[in-house]
Amino acid sequence: MSVLRLGYVHINVTNLAEARDHYVNTLGMDVIHEDDGTAYLKSWDEADHHSVVLHEGGVGLVKLGYKVADDQSLADIEKRAQAFGATVDRMSKGDNASVGDGLRITLPSDHTLELYSEIEYVGTATGLWNPDPWPRGGLRGIGVPRLDHTLITTEDPALLERFFEDVLDFRAAERLVGGPDNDDLVASWMFCGEQPHDIAFVKGANGKLHHFAYHMPDWSALLHASDVMSMHDVPIDFGPARHGVTRGETVYFFDPSGNRNEVFSGGYRTGKDWRTITWTMDQAARGINYTHREIDQQFLSVVT
Repeated sequence: MSVLRLGYVHINVTNLAEARDHYVNTLGMDVIHEDDGTAYLKSWDEADHHSVVLHEGGVGLVKLGYKVADDQSLADIEKRAQAFGATVDRMSKGDNASVGDGLRITLPSDHTLELYSEIEYVGTATGLWNPDPWPRGGLRGIGVPRLDHTLITTEDPALLERFFEDVLDFRAAERLVGGPDNDDLVASWMFCGEQPHDIAFVKGANGKLHHFAYHMPDWSALLHASDVMSMHDVPIDFGPARHGVTRGETVYFFDPSGNRNEVFSGGYRTGKDWRTITWTMDQAARGINYTHREIDQQFLSVVT
């Protein structure tokens, strides 16, 4: 059984035209398909049909999609999810544009998770034969290469961590704990491959999105991204800065509807022999914002 990576994020936006402009002209994504009130986008170094889907009407997360290795992985996950007690439905080809059959699971946090092995292949902007390091026509805006991870909120982080461990074979790269005996799980950063994290969650209301993130090549790319955000009058939440957790470099900002985005670089390599790192609440500010060792309460409280 193998979950490969985060494949797509569906979000609600209050104004599709404004959101489209943000994701296309500021972030540099391409619109692959549009229908009534919905836009499907991908980044230049992503080969699958789409990675971000914008739905007009409201704000916040609609669902997450993770790509798995094959149909047998889907069958194994279905059995495990049912044994865990989760609500599981079969997803048919055509339910999502260009996505094949799969599973739709309601997580213990009330989020909708979709798993699939087939999606239309459209290729990257640089191709597979003697490729250049980036598109010859140049990058638009920030020029985000690919989707990286999400952070969601849950009333019961320990239960959600156990779901991802038992059902999907994720592992915790880092954990934040609290309570008198440091046995209360506050947050967990989990991986399925060798990234610092493919999903993270923190204690909070069920069903909410804190942010979704794009991978960037290095620190200088984050500084360039910050300049582009300023040019486009994009509200920056915090950064450029470094996380203690994951050791990643970051800038957080908001789309026109108030959904939080992140551009992220750096971090370390995990893997099957990784030993989980633990942070305690007295060091949480350093873990989240290592550069300044302080946390803006809005960063913790604003979710969609």
